[in-house]
Amino acid sequence: MSIHEVFMPALSSTMTEGKIVSWVKSPGDKVEKGETVVVVESDKADMDVETFYEGFLAHIIVEAGETAPVGSAIAFIAETEAEIEQAKSLANSSGVAAATTSSPEPIAATTSAATPALASQNGSNHKEGRLVASPRARKLAKELKVDLTTLQGSGPHGRIVAEDVEALSNKGKQPATAPVAPPAPVPTSAPVAPPAPRTPASTPVVAAVPGQIVPLTTFQNAVVRNMVATISVPVFRVGYTITTDGLDKLYKQIKSKGVTMTALLAKAVAVTLQKHPLLNASYSDQGIVYHSDINISVAVAMDDGGLITPVLQNADAVDIYSLSRTWKSLVERARAKQLQPQEYNSGTFTLSNLGMFGVDKFDAILPPGQGSILAIGASRPQVVATPDGLFGVRQQMQVNITSDHRIIYGAHAAAFLQDLAKLIETNPQSLTM
Repeated sequence: MSIHEVFMPALSSTMTEGKIVSWVKSPGDKVEKGETVVVVESDKADMDVETFYEGFLAHIIVEAGETAPVGSAIAFIAETEAEIEQAKSLANSSGVAAATTSSPEPIAATTSAATPALASQNGSNHKEGRLVASPRARKLAKELKVDLTTLQGSGPHGRIVAEDVEALSNKGKQPATAPVAPPAPVPTSAPVAPPAPRTPASTPVVAAVPGQIVPLTTFQNAVVRNMVATISVPVFRVGYTITTDGLDKLYKQIKSKGVTMTALLAKAVAVTLQKHPLLNASYSDQGIVYHSDINISVAVAMDDGGLITPVLQNADAVDIYSLSRTWKSLVERARAKQLQPQEYNSGTFTLSNLGMFGVDKFDAILPPGQGSILAIGASRPQVVATPDGLFGVRQQMQVNITSDHRIIYGAHAAAFLQDLAKLIETNPQSLTM
């Protein structure tokens, strides 16, 4: 008898449990090596999970919508149809984890993004006609009755994305008043272009009945763990007021070319960090870790709860136009839960911008594994005294940096903010060079 357990995989270094988004295969279905059988929501993204075994999906232990710890059994795969009933009997027994007749190795730990490497290492893993599609694309295809096998994916490594399904549906002239509407389009303008303030009312809110307890989402639980982990870190905060007239003028000149204010601010911070490597460093038990790259994380609120920080890698070296395009793509894929781990866990310095909500100033919580985070408030017209002793109106924003006091001191943070202000106030044009 050859019955194998499918285990909940660890899809990120911080993942302790996963939620089943959907089962791609149903009990009794034939499965091939390297074929996607289930979609799992980790603490950061939805990932297609593949099996390393051939056979039949005999029994599902953890149904869609339920969660399970990393390493626990979520299903059984039987090598032959005759063993399906035996697998069901094992699942119904009291010792599910101990009942397997095969070695307990995790067989469902490869995501769709790793498909090319898997195929090159094990030729039998790649089957002709195998589908690699995002969870949203699968859901949309089911709603619009689109056959995924007829599509050519436009995503990474040929992955079928929601836009591919929509394109085929429109080509087929499906009625615009179909009974089931496709999922709402992914909003990208909120964190990308802060000049037009977004009201808090536009932020999706989970409907709840007064007195009801709403369980935290996987994303929200990840935020809880990260925030609790920061309690033991001694931090301090320093505020600074920056005049943004020059930056605002530059933004108006180049926003038609796709440049976002988020990218401009990230670029300004990254360039300033070149002069202050300590602010780009982090603490370890062995000492100060000076990072070779300047990777700017930017906090983005998820529509269904939680927080994620897509990373603009090497932001100091990338031109502002490419940086803006990258940021737009990151936000779109973050909200669709399609980011790869290196796109959200490689940051060395974080920005949190609530200025788009009209917030004047706030303090941000230091993310684990980083030395500093910069909180950015709204840019507002202020009456100020000019050098000639008169009064004038200037656009000003308040920023507050939170730093790890084990490696960074007040003078270090103040010097960084001073240079950041000097760049933004006197030479913002350099950000386009």
